[in-house]
Amino acid sequence: MTATRARLRIAQVAPLYEAVPPALYGGTERVVSYLTEALVALGHDVTLFASADSQTSARLVAPVPRALRLDPNCRDPLAHHVRMLGEVYRRAASFDVIHCHTDYLGLPLAAAASTPTLLTLHGRLDMPELAPLYAAHRGVPLVSISDAQRRPLPDAAWIATVHHGVPIASLPFSATRGDYLVFLGRISPEKRPDVAIRVARRAGVRLRIAAKVDPVDRDYFGRVVEPLLDHPSIEFLGEIGEHEKPALLGGALALLFPIDWPEPFGLAMIEALACGTPVITRPCGSVPEVITDGVTGCVASSEDDLVAAVARAARLDRAVCRAEVERRFDAAGMAQQYVAVYRRMLARRREAGVVHGHAAEAVA
Repeated sequence: MTATRARLRIAQVAPLYEAVPPALYGGTERVVSYLTEALVALGHDVTLFASADSQTSARLVAPVPRALRLDPNCRDPLAHHVRMLGEVYRRAASFDVIHCHTDYLGLPLAAAASTPTLLTLHGRLDMPELAPLYAAHRGVPLVSISDAQRRPLPDAAWIATVHHGVPIASLPFSATRGDYLVFLGRISPEKRPDVAIRVARRAGVRLRIAAKVDPVDRDYFGRVVEPLLDHPSIEFLGEIGEHEKPALLGGALALLFPIDWPEPFGLAMIEALACGTPVITRPCGSVPEVITDGVTGCVASSEDDLVAAVARAARLDRAVCRAEVERRFDAAGMAQQYVAVYRRMLARRREAGVVHGHAAEAVA
């Protein structure tokens, strides 16, 4: 086997809040699933640390019997994550690379381990407590999921930006434009479902809302969103399963994504595009990196302009939306980018005189 094709032993460490892939809502765990399966398909030896109700072709190590968000017996999810990370690093010598998706929880363990760790950060980074934390662990390389995500921490130990990817075959293309708008994700102030409802009503187009309501957002839902649902053109579906998503997205005129926060990526956008459905959104966070205004969607700031965008989106070429995902946001391409990052990490360690496992030798 050549150096560039050396088989890597990779640990993928997922959050335990949702199964991998999630039964219902769950962006990070879904991406971990897509990445894990694509790495296995590339021939790598992958161990997935995730809840026991996960489904994977990798080797599964399960610290908990079921996803924590849906487990009524879970009182302290952080304790389960700390225990899992302890197990990951007890096995560290078995891996060439440990790839963590649990934000900063494993930083102290990663810094002390001989096996290199890569952290993909999936959340917002504009909290003041984060800068000194990541500054204190500059030896642990970080991946951002958009360039925009990096802005609050420009001096962190970034090694790459890797956009999310989806398995194209799981999201069938729909060439026919539907007669409704869709809102997909979670009910929260920063996602602005209230704006989506007002835009749809003003545009005179039906809106179907497929979203979960977390406990922290129930007050917002009751005060702001629920009163707006009492209208014949608004349909609230609640959380939907993965098998329901392609038909819902593919049958829509457009995805309404009127976010009001620094969105790190926005998986729903590329899921919609894969089905051929353009995206109506605001220019926040990662949006300019994902959506091309007038090509794969309509990007507008004001509510008036979002209403006008509904007619514009109806005229966009759905085949172009699909082609954009095939070109830029395919899960196999995402996995190949991560493999390149893994090899770069291992090569840097070898150059620094730190050799671990067969893979570090292989990149010579």
